[in-house]
Amino acid sequence: MATRPIEPPPYHRLAMERFALLEYATFVTAQPLMRFLPPGDGHPVLVLPGLGASDLSTQRLRSALRRRGHAVHGWRLGGNLGPHPRTLDGMTRLLKELHERYRQTVSVVGWSLGGIYARELARQHPDVVRQVVTLASPFRFRPGDRGHASRFYDAIGPRLDPFPGRDVPEQERPDLAVPSTAIYTRTDGIVRWHACIESAGHRRENIEVLGTHSGMGYNIAVAIAVADRLAQPEGRWTPFRARAAVRHLYPQPVSWVQDRRSGRWSLR
Repeated sequence: MATRPIEPPPYHRLAMERFALLEYATFVTAQPLMRFLPPGDGHPVLVLPGLGASDLSTQRLRSALRRRGHAVHGWRLGGNLGPHPRTLDGMTRLLKELHERYRQTVSVVGWSLGGIYARELARQHPDVVRQVVTLASPFRFRPGDRGHASRFYDAIGPRLDPFPGRDVPEQERPDLAVPSTAIYTRTDGIVRWHACIESAGHRRENIEVLGTHSGMGYNIAVAIAVADRLAQPEGRWTPFRARAAVRHLYPQPVSWVQDRRSGRWSLR
């Protein structure tokens, strides 16, 4: 039986995206919370922006992570105008350059469409990528699914998805060979949050935060969770556990789970 296409979130959720300005203000004032996080080990981190955005959108997040000892880099490709060959070649080249420069695997953090890129880079270069962290990234989108930015994507993006295998639903594709963390918010006004979460499994997790799609890069709970994930020693991945002082920032997350008998997927 065919599954109905995913529709954009309701318009009242889209209207709530204006609260991203509040997230920005809170992010600036709540920076002292970051000092309670473990320091990074200096391995390279590549941060990819969302659709229509550039490195300017991730500057605050990258600065906060850099202060915790992470070797953070923007993608240096200008505005994210979809998966054009120049974009894909540029990301791959930078990923390999960072790997060679630091002689370490690279953690890739991607916001929205940037998270879809991050997952595809991990699939194509699992020997170079250390882990993937996605921020409100609808990687479970299938052909025909829509978000409020879909018209913009269609107008500027290629007609065919250049990622091999992306025409196959995410749940039918092979698991990522590296650890993955999906950070999402149920009040996402751009894409349905259901499309932004992982299925339950080994070295896979979902982290729910309170906020907006547009504010993910300026959300203190997101920054704390990302910094925590990046601070893990390579090869010793464990699920995220918020410290008591900030536990209230993280609602109980859910995951996609497949019923063994019927094969149907549900949220638990």
